[in-house]
Amino acid sequence: MALALSFFAASLPTASPGQAQQQDLDRDFQAAVTQYEAGKYPEAAAKLEKLLPRVPESFEIHELLGLVYAAQSEDKRARDHLEAAVRLKPASASAHTNFGNVLVHRGELDLAEQQFKKAIALSPQDYEANHNLGELFARMNNITEAIPYLQKAQQLNPGSYDNGYDLSFAYSLTGRLSEARQMIHDLVKLKNTAELHNLLAQVEEKDGNFVAAANEFETAAHLDPTESNIFDWASELLVHRTLEPAIEVFRQGTERYANSSRMAIGLGLAYYSLGKYDDAVKSLLHAADLDPSDPRGYPFLSRAFDSSPSQANEVIERFRRFTELQPTNGRAFYYYALSLWKSKRERDTNLDVSQIEFLLKKSIALEPDLPEAHLQLANLYSDQKKYAESIPEYLRARELNPDLADVHYRLAQAYVRTGEKDLAQNEFTVYQQLRERHLSDLDKQRAEIRQFVYSEKPGADGKP
Repeated sequence: MALALSFFAASLPTASPGQAQQQDLDRDFQAAVTQYEAGKYPEAAAKLEKLLPRVPESFEIHELLGLVYAAQSEDKRARDHLEAAVRLKPASASAHTNFGNVLVHRGELDLAEQQFKKAIALSPQDYEANHNLGELFARMNNITEAIPYLQKAQQLNPGSYDNGYDLSFAYSLTGRLSEARQMIHDLVKLKNTAELHNLLAQVEEKDGNFVAAANEFETAAHLDPTESNIFDWASELLVHRTLEPAIEVFRQGTERYANSSRMAIGLGLAYYSLGKYDDAVKSLLHAADLDPSDPRGYPFLSRAFDSSPSQANEVIERFRRFTELQPTNGRAFYYYALSLWKSKRERDTNLDVSQIEFLLKKSIALEPDLPEAHLQLANLYSDQKKYAESIPEYLRARELNPDLADVHYRLAQAYVRTGEKDLAQNEFTVYQQLRERHLSDLDKQRAEIRQFVYSEKPGADGKP
């Protein structure tokens, strides 16, 4: 949102309109304008502050001072002077626009909306006012209301790249994909940028054109190989299971951006999807070391470790560290418990389950509504033939997530052991129904990968 002078070489009114005094004021004011336009903001501010006591009700000085302070991010001072300018000249559309821009920067969005609407009422054909109000509504996540103002601004200035991008993005968020695609193609003719190709890729993805989406993500990454663009390209390949190319792009991404934890997670997911579990564990361990507090990689590390226990000590250490970094995170203790359990089952037939039981109970205490923790605690009891103790935990897991097929299967087995055959049969029946209805393990894996990938996309929360 740009701020601009609403006057050109203005003459300042004075309380005593002597010609010499008027000339001095005008000269000093024009010097301040020149300094402002040259980016010499402190010098401009100093000159204007000296002028202001001589003409305290000067619209021009208040407006320019507001712009000068806004350019220096002194928002409180800018607000005071631009508010004064609006008071002194309420019929100036640009004054309302400038005041609104500073209010946006200060987070006073409702007041900013009022100022932009006043500017449009005064000057309906004002590009800046329409563009800024459209941007404001988009920032407030009111995309539908933003579109008419962005459209109006685009009509007023068809060559505006920034407004065109905002409008294309708004179209994309509201499902107007054909309009978004056409707008982007028009913009590319004006300015061929990586961000436009990335946005077009998102449009094609939403429209089910996966090959076109991958090609556009690739073009964006070649035009501007930022971490985000490379991640988006690799992720598109991963989501649609073009796995070997995905691995190669993620690998290049990890080499170029060695400190990117999400790139390392993505590489781990690509390896896991291709069945290269040892490589998956290695990459996910690296991701955990890059950002130990980032929770996103640990579920995938737990799953990869289940298929590749060869790096047990390293995995257990990362989960232990995770519990220390996030001592109130129930899932951290859950993953730590599973890693210990997996490792000890592989190595020790005389399994001491006390630590695992403690960690699972700790997980439940911190996050009572985590069904997987109740399920695994029940499994732990069941493995020890403590079926009467396991059943309440199975029932709690079933209550929290009745769609977990394993809960019904293991609960049925526990009922068989306790002689409750009718209850067991009911659970077996539900288990069979769920298995027939539910997604395959591969589909679940894809869904979880999609959730990770799309959580990283711009606008994933519905905001530009």
